[in-house]
Amino acid sequence: MNIGFITHHDKKALMENFCIAYKGILKKHHLYATGMTAKRIEMATGLTVTKFLPGAMGGDKQFQNEITNGGIDMVIFFHSSSFENKTDGMSLEEITRVCDLYNIPLATNIATAESLIMCLDNGDLVR
Repeated sequence: MNIGFITHHDKKALMENFCIAYKGILKKHHLYATGMTAKRIEMATGLTVTKFLPGAMGGDKQFQNEITNGGIDMVIFFHSSSFENKTDGMSLEEITRVCDLYNIPLATNIATAESLIMCLDNGDLVR
């Protein structure tokens, strides 16, 4: 399965820890992420991540296009607690809209992300 990761600046450590904790599951899948998120996942886990541009430099549009073209099957988006933070490129509203439109599972918090990853590992989440 193709898993997309998006993380605002203040949630990068959370994403790293999540990926470290679930590295055994994630290594069985293809990972995609924007800019620095991809680099930090790779550095923290040693996993290969397909990289888009940084979100604010067009990576957000690349990410959305990948969803619309059927290239991403699940999204984990740890967003800033400030809904007015527009400097990171991808907004919660934009990614929610495109995931809803294409019926893509979306996790926006650690509890939902863990649930999706466990379902994926159990074979309960198929595309």
